[in-house]
Amino acid sequence: MVEQDGTGYLGAAQVREIAAGLGLRPTKQWGQNFVVDANTVKRIARVAGVSERDSVVEVGPGLGSLTLALLPRAGHVTAVEVDPALAEALPGTVRRLAPAYAERLTLVHADAMQVRELPDPQPTALVANLPYNVSVPVVLTFLEAFPTLERVLVMVQLEVAERLAAGPGSKAYGVPSVKAAWYAAVRLAGTVPRSVFWPVPNVDSGLVALERRPPPETAASRVDTFACVDAAFAQRRKTLRAALAGWAGSAARAEECLRAAGVDPRTRGEQLGVEAFAAIAAARGRLPS
Repeated sequence: MVEQDGTGYLGAAQVREIAAGLGLRPTKQWGQNFVVDANTVKRIARVAGVSERDSVVEVGPGLGSLTLALLPRAGHVTAVEVDPALAEALPGTVRRLAPAYAERLTLVHADAMQVRELPDPQPTALVANLPYNVSVPVVLTFLEAFPTLERVLVMVQLEVAERLAAGPGSKAYGVPSVKAAWYAAVRLAGTVPRSVFWPVPNVDSGLVALERRPPPETAASRVDTFACVDAAFAQRRKTLRAALAGWAGSAARAEECLRAAGVDPRTRGEQLGVEAFAAIAAARGRLPS
């Protein structure tokens, strides 16, 4: 199907045709579930709010469904694809279905989990249909590695989207919620039914939006704060005095850090926001060895 902007979109028949031509069978190893609904990818591109001022990085473009929706809107799209067959095929698909925008695409054949540098222009937005098995690490890694990223909109497993967007005290709140909040304001931006994918996954998906903001004002580093978060949630049923004993050196020292940060030692990790964890990490840094 061809839109008014001159771009063709991939429907179910075209996705299967391209996959067959490549001899491709989607693999669980790389979490491959391809979007076969043009309205879904157009919705993602619209909700992402990208414009020609943006350089978008797309992780896992697959057969190009979302890429084709992003190219008419963004100034540039850098697509990072680990599958060699898909990486080789994508530029040809774009030239065939969106020839007016082919020059806007840069293809990087790499494992996104190993990417720490990208060719210019540097990304201002990350927009992607992320494989379920690496979604949280990819989001956190890219926010850390690319300070130029102003916002993120990713489609992930609905449960993962809810975890990323969860606030203190909620059942879904945990390590991903706190770490994402270090970088950004996070919200659930919509849900996506499983029927828009091929093959159809056994879970629904969600859109999660992240808007970059400054990290908490703290003397503690991100690494030290994240170590505190990991320790707090490794034993989430325990009070922080007990859960942070190993991290602080002893339960008594953990209590000292907590009190210095203004946190009740009987509190559990799920009750605290990222600012409190940063304060606890900073307090440990001030204590004598």
